[in-house]
This record gives sequence, structure tokens and C-alpha cells, in this order.
Amino acid sequence: MTASTEPTDEGLPEMAPRLRDLRRRRGLTLEVAAQRAGLSPAHLSRLETGQRQPSLPMLLALARIYGTTVAELLGEQPAERDPVIRGRDHEPAAAGWDYHRAGNPGRAMQALRVFVPYGVQGDLVRVHPGEEWLHVVRGRLRLGLGDAVHELASGDSAHFDSLTPHRIAAAGPEGAEMLFVHTLLQAPEPHPVPDHRGM
Repeated sequence: MTASTEPTDEGLPEMAPRLRDLRRRRGLTLEVAAQRAGLSPAHLSRLETGQRQPSLPMLLALARIYGTTVAELLGEQPAERDPVIRGRDHEPAAAGWDYHRAGNPGRAMQALRVFVPYGVQGDLVRVHPGEEWLHVVRGRLRLGLGDAVHELASGDSAHFDSLTPHRIAAAGPEGAEMLFVHTLLQAPEPHPVPDHRGM
């Protein structure tokens, strides 16, 4: 196993069974959920067993498929309504994706502080309803929008329609840290959709 597949944040091991539980609550087989997320069943299985770490595009795709938010996937409790989110001292390691809450769960806008590691795992193309805004805090980020590729440096921002095919990757071996906000256009369904197919 290479270093890029190792979880680096203490909350990530708990995310693996949560991904499995959410899929089962939605009544989705591993194969169906993987197909909708644009992943192989083997890859999704490794995410659910903690053998692989989900990238930000994967988290966004899985949250939409399961009718929830990235905050819930990360284990944030929706009861918190304090408008102030305190930062904590943290030097991101360059080994894997690193997520920190930058907004409250249960809102129409979902905000995260994300460290993007260098490597092809961040270069997945996504298309979905909504808007996304990102701001590079440090490092350099490569943002693909349709056929155009933009390189963003520290201090640069981007705001775009998520229906535009897009991909995010670190542009240098040091990785990149960004603030990321996306809109949740469709509220999560309160109850799972029945599916009588086998698990």
C-alpha cells in the first residue's frame, strides 16, 4: 500500500463503517452505489473497510447518492448551531486527504477546510447540480473546468457551476490546502428509499 492511501485524520477510520451503514440504510447494493458514484465495487468496498481514504469528489458523490451531507459522512452532529467554528492548530501531512469542518452541518451551504494531497486520486471528473467555491490557502491547486485547466496559487479563488465537468488536484508535490464551499440544492431525505434487491 502506498502512502497516498493511508488515512491521516483521526476521524477517518470511523467514517468507513458510516459509509457502509448509510449505503445499507438507503437499500443500495455495493455494486449499485459504486456505479452511481463512478467507482468500482472493489474501490467502494475498500472505502467501507477503511483500506482506502475517500477524496473530496468521492465524498461529494457519496453524500448525494445517500441523500445526506459531507458533514454527516464526517460524523458531524447537526445539533450544533453555534455560528462560530473555532480553528485548531494543524499542519496537514502530505500523505492523504485531510478534512476539517469550516461550517455547521444541516445548512444549505456545506463548508470544509481540505488538504489535497499530490497524486492522481484527486483528478476525478464530476458533474452535479449546485455551485462550488474554493479558496487556496497554501500550495498550488489544479482546477479543470470543462476543457480548460486553471492553476491556482495561494490567495486565488474559483466560483463555478457544478454542472460544468470539473476536477480538483494538487499541482505540486507539497499538496494544497483550500477552503471549500458547495451548495446542497436538494435536502436529504428523512427516510431511506426501500430497495428489495439483495445487499
